[in-house]
Amino acid sequence: NAQLSLHEVAKIWRPRPAEAHKGTMGHALLVAGSRGIAGCAVLAGEACLRSGAGKLTVETPEENRLVLQTTVPEAITTLDEPESLAAYQAVGIGPGIGLDERARGLTERTLRRAADVQAPVVVDADALRLIAKDAGTLAILEGHSVLTPHRGEMLAMMQEMEMKDDDVGHAAHTVAVGLHTVVVLKGHPTRIFLPDHKVLACPRGNAGMATAGSGDVLTGLITGLLAQGYTPAEAATLGVWLHATAGDLAAEDLGQECMLARDITRHLPDAFRELRTTTGTP
Repeated sequence: NAQLSLHEVAKIWRPRPAEAHKGTMGHALLVAGSRGIAGCAVLAGEACLRSGAGKLTVETPEENRLVLQTTVPEAITTLDEPESLAAYQAVGIGPGIGLDERARGLTERTLRRAADVQAPVVVDADALRLIAKDAGTLAILEGHSVLTPHRGEMLAMMQEMEMKDDDVGHAAHTVAVGLHTVVVLKGHPTRIFLPDHKVLACPRGNAGMATAGSGDVLTGLITGLLAQGYTPAEAATLGVWLHATAGDLAAEDLGQECMLARDITRHLPDAFRELRTTTGTP
């Protein structure tokens, strides 16, 4: 495993162009939440916008609309599946969508529509378990996606895919190379498995990030970076670093025991500030 460094991550980050407007900074789509489960959509949505994405649409059930419009008013909320995803530069799917047949169909249709317009996709949480059951759906992801499982989700995927491997790291490597995709195996350290066999380990992060919603924040962050034109490998690397750095800053302020997932998002500005300082960007 190669260990990530601040210098390497700073080379990936691109300062915001002075002439930027919301139409040039990417429009992301997040498919998140289900009946009574709105928090994951809120957490992923705010992190997506904090990444620098120009616009965000959140696709979620009717019951979640008021919560989202109140907590993330900058986002567009839609209750309907778009027939085409041509308007979006990146898609994130999975947090809180459930594991029922409705969620299965939603996941398959979204991934196929994203592939039709070559929009990169972040697949997380429930969507990971759903796609693992269907080799045809898995094949859709090849070459343009980021999978973000934690250990439990990776084990569930291994079971569904009937993988005999008992090492989650080796399994993540197999999926990354086999599907020509990026796999972010969340933990401490979080490791990024690339399709060219490289494995990058993030030295930052802490146990305080082991709290509900932390992964949703990472999903939104990586989705927002993809929408801005970063490649899947770049978005995963930069997103993991920013997420872990913000988590460390939150732990300094609050202590690991008192951290909430939204505290990670609140410290993203300071994580970006470190990149600006390192590169000498105003």
